[in-house]
Amino acid sequence: MALGDIDGAGLDRTVADIIAKGGQAFGLAGDLTEEAVANRLIDDALERYGHIDILVNNLGGVGKRAKIWEMKVEDWDFVMRLNLRSTFLCTRAAVPHMIKRRSGRIVCLSSGAREGTPWTAYYLGGSAYSTTKAGVHGFIRDVSLELAEHCINVNAVAPGPIETESGGPALRKLNETVEFSPNNMTPLRRLGQPNEVANAVLFLASDEASYITGVTLHVTGGR
Repeated sequence: MALGDIDGAGLDRTVADIIAKGGQAFGLAGDLTEEAVANRLIDDALERYGHIDILVNNLGGVGKRAKIWEMKVEDWDFVMRLNLRSTFLCTRAAVPHMIKRRSGRIVCLSSGAREGTPWTAYYLGGSAYSTTKAGVHGFIRDVSLELAEHCINVNAVAPGPIETESGGPALRKLNETVEFSPNNMTPLRRLGQPNEVANAVLFLASDEASYITGVTLHVTGGR
């Protein structure tokens, strides 16, 4: 497994955890919104493993939130680059090698925010983030058609409010303080867990999903 992240220390911990559990992994620290870094990650994976079976595009972030009339152009552009450019670059770098083998799975992380998110839109503003996650859906729809003749499946997973280490505390605070909170606006009335997202990615990357392509799978508790 080849992993790339701008956070070198966090990347090292993840690689160590995978190896400790019996897996094979290495990491490349760098900014995957840069073409040279994305290309190097794919090249290093090919050099080490000989081929690429699965690509998971999981880079992204919220950036600065603001209502649309207060959003700065540079903040909007930052979120566009962060959430879309790396998905394009890594996919473009990996696809030629998948085409040669007539095999491959690509899974991109979208978000339930692509439909709008009440607890951010009403209180903070979230149009830039939602736009990029809708863009991921459009990306996989078109690329899945481009690659269908090459037997490559392209799908996305759209998580809802998930109790991660970084985002969980803020989501729990919203549940305690605002009316349009994640729990109140989610039919299952709870935050999702990281393994529930991971299971969806694993499914779309597996042979069990061999006849599924161009689909965004919602892991959103019913939203």
